[in-house]
Amino acid sequence: MNGLARIGATLCFVAVALGAFGAHALRDLLQRHNTTEIWRTAVLYHFIHAIGILVLGLHGGVSRGPLWLFAGGILVFSGSLYLLAVTNARWLGAITPIGGLCFLAGWAWLIIAPTR
Repeated sequence: MNGLARIGATLCFVAVALGAFGAHALRDLLQRHNTTEIWRTAVLYHFIHAIGILVLGLHGGVSRGPLWLFAGGILVFSGSLYLLAVTNARWLGAITPIGGLCFLAGWAWLIIAPTR
């Protein structure tokens, strides 16, 4: 397995761990803040795009642009939602769309990228 695929696999591992952490260790806090769904959304988008990185990493010859955009989206989109869910700092929601744009740009790159 190459390095990019390992990064994708690591990000998948972290998504599963954060999902379990939110469901168990943070359950009371997330319920108190009424942010359980926000946490779940963060985990879902994190996991989907980590799988995307894994698949692209396994597929040789693919441009690294979408990989970096997906990683940035995980960091900004999911990261801001994780922080919002735990801290209840609602202003973090203003940052989240930047990560969403990273996700969209990554998918658009894959749509318009020339085939090899």
